[in-house]
Amino acid sequence: MVAMKGVDVIAEVLRREGVEFIACYPHNDLIEACARIGIRPVVCRQERVGIAIADGFSRTTNGKRLGVFVMQHGPGAENAFPGVAQAFADNVPLLVLPAGEPTSRQGIKPVFSAYDNYGEITKWRAFVPSVDRIAPTLRHAFYRLRTGKSGPVLVETALDALAAELDGELRYEPVVGSRFGPDGLAVREAIDAVLAAQQPVIYAGQGVLYAQASDELVRFAEMLDAPVLTTMPGKSAFPEQHPLSIGASAITKPDHMMHFLREADCVFGIGTSFTRTLYGTNVPSGKVMIQATNSEEDINKDYVVQHALVGDAKLTLAALIAELEARGVDRGPGPRAEDATTRKNALLDKWRPEFESNEVPINQYRIIADLKQRLDPAATIITHDAGTPREQIISFWEAPTPRSYLGWGKTTQLGFGLGAIMGAKLAEPDKICINIMGDSAIGMVGMDIDTAVRNGIGIITIIFNNGIMAIESVALSNAHEAYGANFQGGHYADLAESLGAWSRRVEQPDAFLPALEEALTAAGEGRPAVIECVVKAGYIWPGRGEPGS
Repeated sequence: MVAMKGVDVIAEVLRREGVEFIACYPHNDLIEACARIGIRPVVCRQERVGIAIADGFSRTTNGKRLGVFVMQHGPGAENAFPGVAQAFADNVPLLVLPAGEPTSRQGIKPVFSAYDNYGEITKWRAFVPSVDRIAPTLRHAFYRLRTGKSGPVLVETALDALAAELDGELRYEPVVGSRFGPDGLAVREAIDAVLAAQQPVIYAGQGVLYAQASDELVRFAEMLDAPVLTTMPGKSAFPEQHPLSIGASAITKPDHMMHFLREADCVFGIGTSFTRTLYGTNVPSGKVMIQATNSEEDINKDYVVQHALVGDAKLTLAALIAELEARGVDRGPGPRAEDATTRKNALLDKWRPEFESNEVPINQYRIIADLKQRLDPAATIITHDAGTPREQIISFWEAPTPRSYLGWGKTTQLGFGLGAIMGAKLAEPDKICINIMGDSAIGMVGMDIDTAVRNGIGIITIIFNNGIMAIESVALSNAHEAYGANFQGGHYADLAESLGAWSRRVEQPDAFLPALEEALTAAGEGRPAVIECVVKAGYIWPGRGEPGS
């Protein structure tokens, strides 16, 4: 029997757990140990992009195939912090494996301890001081990743434990998570409340995605003839071409969505934490609130909740459906679905001049319309960066299937979308994977286009280059007038080409679709593609500005 070192124990556990690749940034001996047994290393340019790659992979697979990030002790753990904070904010299951200082150096300043410093941004964390504790700790880590409310888990292993030899044979079996359902009485009382309502609305979050409960959500909504809106990270949990869909929300506030939310007398939250945020739609007061979530931490946090259901979203919806069936309730889709469709079509008609615009610089909505015209959204995964691109696309891109859209951007740093879409492509290599970002975001992470090139990850990045941080125009009005503080600049197609990507700079609206065709060909051959679009500086979206302004 060949003796196993600590790094080999971790690598073998990852292999047995089905880990397909590790996103990473040297130096950590675990990278070599994984490569020796066939686990592919995807080496990034900076740690937070590597975290985003692993994060996007976990999101795209609903956590059924887990993203893993490996980094160096000390500076690697320091630089990875914002990426893990992003995963924590969005409740993404992610395994983070930093090396740790030797046990003899623990607690000595200025040694950076990931275990100590990541406590507020991880679901669970552990420090492993000896080789014999590696497998048991990882066993519990994988259980936590697969059970309950999702979030990143960190296991920091001391350098001497990584180098030490395991005494005896590794005994490790893959871990199965647990699910739990809601109390039966709570289900009946929740159904009593929603049936007593005249205008119920369903507010769905990404818990529906992680539970793979979209089919059950559709059935539940149809039985109630209740319109459905989703949170930003929950977008795609409900098919947005369905007549009961009233879209997703960020800062954007489409008229038809807000109409139903204002008029609602009961709001039924499923798979959502009901967190008040500037980057979403908060529920107006005076509603009966029903909340179904897999974490008691979410309940009665920001809202008074009259009815709470604690459990897995799929099991909860199944119980709710069974109760409705037992009562003989099956309303639709009916009049409220017809009303929702009519109001949504009115919104699209209102914005149609933007979609058909021939303006120069290019109107961003024209690009979104061209993408919708050319692509099959069911065969596409699309995401955005935070800021203006997020607001411009979220109301108008219809996501027909779960995870055909990756929504994010509540509390997070610019540039996440580039790594996330790489992770999505690694998870779904046969799908077209597109990230839309602004010139501020490409300034944060642009060098990691090289990561996609080196690893043959055929993504398409569309850059909205308007030479300014549009969403900050009001916040920087005096600074910009006096000092030009809001200007951005660059020829990003040239940057992408220098890094080995296919690229094109588009300045006329009619040139976008031909460029997209070439980009699709390049990406289909495993070569990342970048389309830099010179766009107008305006930043209107539903709820902020009117079409034509």
